[in-house]
Order: sequence, then C-alpha cells, then structure tokens
Amino acid sequence: MTEAGAAHELVDRLFREESGRSVATLIRVLGDFDLAEEAVQEAFTRALEVWPVQGLPRNPGAWITTTARNAAIDRIRRAKRLVEKTEELRRDVEADSTGGGASGVEMTGTDGIDDRLRLIFTCCHPALAPEAQVALTLRTLGGLTTPEIARAFLVPEVTLAQRLVRAKRKIRDARIPYRVPPAELLPERLDAVLRVLYLVFNEGYSATAGDALIRRELSAEAIRLARIVVELMPDEPEGLGLLALMLLHDARREARTGAAGELVLLEDQDRTRWDRVAIDEGQGLLDRALRLGRPGAYQVQAAIAALHDAAAQAGDTDWREIAALYGRLVQLAPSPVVELNRAVAIAMADGPEAGLTRLDALAGDERLATYPYFQSARADLLRRLGRRAAAADAYRAALALTSNDVERAFLARRLAEVERSARPN
Repeated sequence: MTEAGAAHELVDRLFREESGRSVATLIRVLGDFDLAEEAVQEAFTRALEVWPVQGLPRNPGAWITTTARNAAIDRIRRAKRLVEKTEELRRDVEADSTGGGASGVEMTGTDGIDDRLRLIFTCCHPALAPEAQVALTLRTLGGLTTPEIARAFLVPEVTLAQRLVRAKRKIRDARIPYRVPPAELLPERLDAVLRVLYLVFNEGYSATAGDALIRRELSAEAIRLARIVVELMPDEPEGLGLLALMLLHDARREARTGAAGELVLLEDQDRTRWDRVAIDEGQGLLDRALRLGRPGAYQVQAAIAALHDAAAQAGDTDWREIAALYGRLVQLAPSPVVELNRAVAIAMADGPEAGLTRLDALAGDERLATYPYFQSARADLLRRLGRRAAAADAYRAALALTSNDVERAFLARRLAEVERSARPN
C-alpha cells in the first residue's frame, strides 16, 4: 500500500475511533459542541493533506487532538471572542503528543473523569428527546456524519440536521452541565445512556426499514461505545450486561442471512458460522455482571441470548429455562413485547397451542396493534397448528406492518406457502 493510501486508511479508522476523544476534550474546555466538532474535522482534513507528504506521526491520535486544539484557538482568535478560553485551552492540553491518555493527550479533567464519559452523559441528558440523544451520541462520540445517521435511521438529512441543532441549542440554552451527574443521579442517567446504546444496536441488528436486514455500521458503533462505558464504569453490572447482550447477538450476524441476502431464522441458521470468540467474550462479561449481585434487564436478556448460543443445534435449546428467564424479565422490565417473547418461548417449550393462548390474551393491547412481530409470531404458531387460513390472514397483517424489504420477502414466502397448502386438492 502507498504512503497516501495508508494515510487515508488510517484517517478513516481514526475518525471512527478517536474523533470522539478529541471532540470530548475540546467540548470540556470550550463548552461549544459546534466549535469542537469543526476543529476536529479540520484536523482530520489537515491530516489527509500532511501525512502522505510528511509521513505518519508517531502518535496519530495525539497529532489530531493537538491540531484540533490549535484550530480551535485560531478560530477563537479570528472571532475575537472568548479570550480567556484560549489560555485555559492552552493550559489544559499543552501536553500534546508527549502527554498522557490513550491517544497521547490528556483526556481527563482535573477531577480525573474521562471526557468521553462526560460527553455520553451530556448527550443522553433527560432534558433531550430520545431521538435527539441517539443522534447526538452518534454524531459527537461515534464520529458518524449527519448523512450517515440520517441514512441509517431513514430520515431526511435536513430533518436529522435540525434535530442535532435543536439538541445542541437545548444544551446551551438550558445550560446543561458538561459533567457526569452526582452519585445520587447516576443510576437514572446511566439508564438513559444504556437505552440509547441499546436502541442504536437494535436498529443495526434488525433494521426497521430499507433493503438490508442488518446495518453493520450501527451495531458495530453501539458495541464500540458500550465498550467505552464498560471501560470507564467497570463495576456497573447493567453496562456489562448490555455489552454481553450485544456481543452474544452480534455473534450470529453472518448466519442471519443467506447467500442471496434472505432472512434465515434462528432455528435454521448454520451455527458453525457463529463467532465463537464473541460468544466467549459475551459469556465472560455476563459472568462478571452476575457476580456483582445486582441483576437487571440487560443481564437477563444476555442470559437468554447465552442459552441460545450454547445450543449446538436448535433442538438442544433449553426453552423452559428461556421461558423462565422471560418471566423474570417481565418482573424487571414489564412490556407487551417481553410478554410476546415469553409466549413464543412457552410455545417452543410446551407446544404452539400453549403459546397461541398467551398471544391471543395480548391481542387487546393497543401497543401491539402496529407491532409486526406480534402478527408474524401469531402467524407462525397458527401455521404450526395447521390452521392455514388463519395463518394466512396473520401473515397478511404482518406484511402490512413491515417496512424492511428482507423481512417482507420472508413473510411473503411464508404467506405463499400457507396459501398453497390451504387450497383444496
């Protein structure tokens, strides 16, 4: 590979991995999201110009942060404002390429708290709308561009840009502090952080709409950010549980689609394609979480995923234990979706009739009225019971509610199968 090619490849990787560090450090001192982001972007642009000519620096991450710092100072000078911030910024990161921190520049404030942790909690402040929390986290800490986030969540780019602007304005106008909340508020704020990462992973693991079942960049980003949370808060069992849950699910990614990109159900997957390294890591994280003795919903979900991953073949799955764990999850995080999953597990353990009885009991819950997986689960149980006409109706209902092209194709195939078998000979 040429020096220029190596530089471009490194810049692309660093932007994903290191831009959040640099942005977080500058935000702490500047208190300005836009200025910090613009300075870091300018540093990466400068890297593409300089590195192919001068060669790669010894510590690329430190070079980026130092260059971004200098760019921010230049912008402040040109604007003739925040003079006192200039000196504060110089003092705070004067260590540049020989300083401490993972990238060679000190990434913590005087209280020793990592700036990325501050940024995560600021982006997930409860005063911000959930969709804004997700977008702001991916934009500032994840290094995803506005078009990338808009494309991932299938919203117009202008809508996503406006969402980001409103979120930053809210932080500024409401004077939301750039800090980790005090200890008494940490549990409720940590919940918001984990919820955002969970939403990002879920959208990547099973895309709501579009022509692909999996959005790898989103699930990978959620895992990377969850690793940061675990690194910075190693004794938080739900953080460990969430990262374990992500890894245990993501380990099956390659087997979830066939050669033509079609959906492959869990029971039909080629389990030799599962990532055993990820499974072992996820199980280890779950064990760590459980030893802390503070069970939570993410840990229970990770335990369910671990049981699936432990089965050498579909017939070995311990469905009774999975159903019991869903019963525990109902207690910890009650929702109709959890009840739906519990009903499916019961169907697998005790037969489709038992599961269908529980599903029908949920039919009146309006929160499931537009949830496609309720209808698809019901259709599958009716199919297994040989009630093909009713199954066809349920498949049609699921199709009407499903936006993802891969899932629609699967449902259409199942609908055609039950319609053919329902015709008289």
